[in-house]
Amino acid sequence: MSSKVIHAFYNDDDVLMHAVKKVKAAKYHIEEVYCPFPVHGLDKAMGLAPTRLAIMSFMYGCIGLGVAITMMNYMMIQDWPQDIGGKPSFSYLENMPAFVPIMFELTVFFAAHLMVITFYMRSKLWPFKEAENPDVRTTDDHFLMEIEIHDNEAELKELLLSTGAVEINITEK
Repeated sequence: MSSKVIHAFYNDDDVLMHAVKKVKAAKYHIEEVYCPFPVHGLDKAMGLAPTRLAIMSFMYGCIGLGVAITMMNYMMIQDWPQDIGGKPSFSYLENMPAFVPIMFELTVFFAAHLMVITFYMRSKLWPFKEAENPDVRTTDDHFLMEIEIHDNEAELKELLLSTGAVEINITEK
């Protein structure tokens, strides 16, 4: 079933922020806001839940640290022990200060690369995916607020015009 949505265009991020707050205060549900660049505080103004990506980043870093410790213990202690700088080659703990840079680098490597993969999967951004933005101007200099219409088209138009919208379009979704 297709539904009608209203697209309100803004040409300033400050005007958009005030418009989002005014629309939320009027108890309308904003489906999406398309911006050419990140707008600080927009997620809080829209009432979006905080992201859990930081938790995943910490977990990926722990995985990287575990892989680093396991890899170094196997390579440097069990499989091919070497006398490097007079350090004993039979104990991981006694060699650990020399392994700290490797542990740090693999922690960052795993966290960074797995976060990129997680972000692409979570936001459904696949290679060669068609853009989903409703208007090409949202990639250049306009901001678009999308609100679903439920038999309140006239009052919603009036509200959006009062917030400083430069253009209002009604489309089928």
